[in-house]
Amino acid sequence: MTTSEILSINKWKTICVSGHRKITENIDLSRLKRLFLGFADNGYDTFMVGMAVGFDTVCFKLLEEIRDKEKRAIKIIACIPCPEQDKLFSAEQKREYRRMIDSADYKVLISQSYTPYCMMKRNRYMVDNSSVIIAYLIEDKGGTKATVNYAHQKGLASIILPKDLDNYLIT
Repeated sequence: MTTSEILSINKWKTICVSGHRKITENIDLSRLKRLFLGFADNGYDTFMVGMAVGFDTVCFKLLEEIRDKEKRAIKIIACIPCPEQDKLFSAEQKREYRRMIDSADYKVLISQSYTPYCMMKRNRYMVDNSSVIIAYLIEDKGGTKATVNYAHQKGLASIILPKDLDNYLIT
């Protein structure tokens, strides 16, 4: 599915997630889930995920729980940078990736083939169509840092994990 096949995204009700592939600091998943639930309960109904290994996978699974077990009316959009995204994934990661792609409510394919810029284009697409970014950022470099910087340039509200989690929990 290409971007033109999604009829409309209300960016004011949309959140994107971005994060490192390696999670080196503990993330309290129950607290992260409560953060997502708080947004869902306050009108956010669309969540864009870049489908990478690591933080994206963690968020996708939590959002599935919220949609399927908590019965919240949310949509998960799988933002796929290119058809070969899973080329370097392990066999287990590929199985989980394909399962998540099948589970997503919508799929957005950014580039028809791999290019050196397709990941950045995917990240910018997510930021351009969201009003909030939740990012797992522990290094001051790389694609996640560039995405957070772009989100700040575009005026998105940002929650940077792990440091901001306590400030945004809705109890």
